[in-house]
Amino acid sequence: MSNILRLCDLTLSFPHKTCFDGFSSIVYPGDRIAIIGRNGSGKSSLLRLIRDFADNVGTAYIPQIITDFDSCSGGEKFNKALSSALANHPDLLLLDEPTNHLDAENKRSLIRNLQNFRGMLLVVTHDPEVLRRCVDILWHIDDGKITVFNGKYDDYMRQKQAQYNSLQKQRNALDRQKEEAHQNLMKQRERSAKSKASGRKKVENKRWMKSVGDLKGMKAEVAQGKQSLSIEKRKQELTEQMQQLRVPEVIFPKFNLLAQKAADGAVLSVSGGAVGYDDKIILTNISLSLQSGQRLAITGRNGSGKTTLLKAILNNSSHAQSVTRAGYWYVTQSIGFLDQHYQTLNPEKSALEIIADAAPQWDNAVKRRHLNDFLFRKNEEVNTLVKNLSGGERARLSLAQIAANPPKLLILDEITNNLDIETRDNVTQVLRDFPGAVLVVSHDSNFLREIQIEEYYDLD
Repeated sequence: MSNILRLCDLTLSFPHKTCFDGFSSIVYPGDRIAIIGRNGSGKSSLLRLIRDFADNVGTAYIPQIITDFDSCSGGEKFNKALSSALANHPDLLLLDEPTNHLDAENKRSLIRNLQNFRGMLLVVTHDPEVLRRCVDILWHIDDGKITVFNGKYDDYMRQKQAQYNSLQKQRNALDRQKEEAHQNLMKQRERSAKSKASGRKKVENKRWMKSVGDLKGMKAEVAQGKQSLSIEKRKQELTEQMQQLRVPEVIFPKFNLLAQKAADGAVLSVSGGAVGYDDKIILTNISLSLQSGQRLAITGRNGSGKTTLLKAILNNSSHAQSVTRAGYWYVTQSIGFLDQHYQTLNPEKSALEIIADAAPQWDNAVKRRHLNDFLFRKNEEVNTLVKNLSGGERARLSLAQIAANPPKLLILDEITNNLDIETRDNVTQVLRDFPGAVLVVSHDSNFLREIQIEEYYDLD
């Protein structure tokens, strides 16, 4: 394979931001590249740009959302798309978040396929296992530029942590330097006061002259002022550098418990249940229950019926889906539904308007404080339309919406898909504190442990 991929001066800009500017690179056969960065940084857009410009090489591109193979689950759709792509022996394989819908077995199969692929690989992913085992070059989109790192993911993260620790050490040294300068000034003032007292009579006889103490004191004040300005300027520079390293902010969620008290008793009960589509039965003998405050995960292999069961549970709510069901079903009417596409957010409304709809009784100051708790602080963040928010921002806004009016039952459908590490941590922080019942579909076993899932309903 002799083809190579040349990228020259790629720029990606939107009306409200520039993702990167003037990026150039050469990709050689056998290069294994991961595109990483925060949600909304431009990773998927970069992948599509490369797909559109790579007309000199045979290219296979698999997007996050696969529209073919309608009757298949998300994991089955991806496997079919990957098999079709690899069968054509592409020079360049472009994958956007390939592990989103994969169970553990299919994820292992994907990793084997990527390790055996001999062409050029570019993958957008937040998955640590893929980053560690399948790539050796990182393109990190951040702060309006793309940084290229040749090496393993763990080495890159260690390097960033070492940079942060070094900057923090310099800041601490400046704090000590400032404190020492302040102590020296206090001592100088004390000496100046004594000198001033002893020279007071001379000042009275010669009113146009300052005492030696006064002159020393003024000189010390000026020197201290200059030193303080220098220290503060350097601290500001270090702070900006630390911010560029993206130290994650922590969410401390507050739930409006008066809006919806989670009463004791069952929020979900199914016995002798069956679900399917039209005349096709997918699951039978369903028996499960969920009490107030309880946490349950629905698990199973790709294609086992998890999404179908979720649709059936949502069937008597505003989240209705075209699924049939039989048997006894009781589902509370107080349901919050959070999925990876954030369907509860009106794309034409601002963050402030979303919270106003969720809590119309709140005045503007309370709405702003609530949004502030979920890291929406600036006017431009609060007033930005949902359609212009990044995936991570939509995740935080969805959580703020739920916290403003907590339901008795919160249903989560693969919500860690597409989330960067920082947003995932934010989501985990909020869900750990959620006061109601939680029903979750996820292949991410670490995430299930982090949000304190207590029981599992395995469809296998």
